[in-house]
Amino acid sequence: MTEERETLLEFPCRFPIKVMGEAHTEFFADVEACIARHLPDRDAVDIVHRESRGGNYVGVTITLTATSQEQLDELYRALGECARVRMVL
Repeated sequence: MTEERETLLEFPCRFPIKVMGEAHTEFFADVEACIARHLPDRDAVDIVHRESRGGNYVGVTITLTATSQEQLDELYRALGECARVRMVL
């Protein structure tokens, strides 16, 4: 028996996830690898990078077509486990 969580979202839907971390090539590689594992259709994902004023940190907005709350939960969890990620919103 699977338990369904209540959600205000109607799936499928476009959904933005913001990830912030150190401006380092490993940060981008980790985020890209995580996206590839959880979102195999890379063409349906938009990614926008924005550096902090000092250039030490970067914000990445990942906009995807989410198919379920479970998919979003798994992606949030995986992104949060990346070593250089400081915050996932």
